[in-house]
Amino acid sequence: MAKYAKVLLALDFHGDNAEIIEKGSEIAASNGATTYLIHVNEPLAIAYAADGMTWSDQVVSLEASLRKEAQTKMADVARRLDVDEDNCLIREGRPSTEIHKAVDELGIDLIVMGTHGQSGLQLLLGSTATSVLHGVTCDVLTVRIGDD
Repeated sequence: MAKYAKVLLALDFHGDNAEIIEKGSEIAASNGATTYLIHVNEPLAIAYAADGMTWSDQVVSLEASLRKEAQTKMADVARRLDVDEDNCLIREGRPSTEIHKAVDELGIDLIVMGTHGQSGLQLLLGSTATSVLHGVTCDVLTVRIGDD
């Protein structure tokens, strides 16, 4: 098995990340690896609506609230895992794109992320895990989340 020096835990904060955190921190500890955390806030599609829409301020407020909530949750996970603040990334954009960028910037050896095992339309459209797998330059461990 490969020895990992830098492990990135991709957290979505929409559900339970416990399995990702547990598996990722175990692998990092057993390899003596540095742990990094990443969460990507996806822009709300309606934020790009035409000018003059009365709810645009509400969208901006909602995005700010989501950003603040992510920062709070990230700080909590970092504290529990004793991860340095500099190793906690909160990005804006498309999750797979931002994860790819972080891998390249930091020289990540392993990404640990969750998957819900899509079916039907979700399977055809793809998931974040599938998008990350395509084009990433390191190993990826997908952890099955709940759903069973």
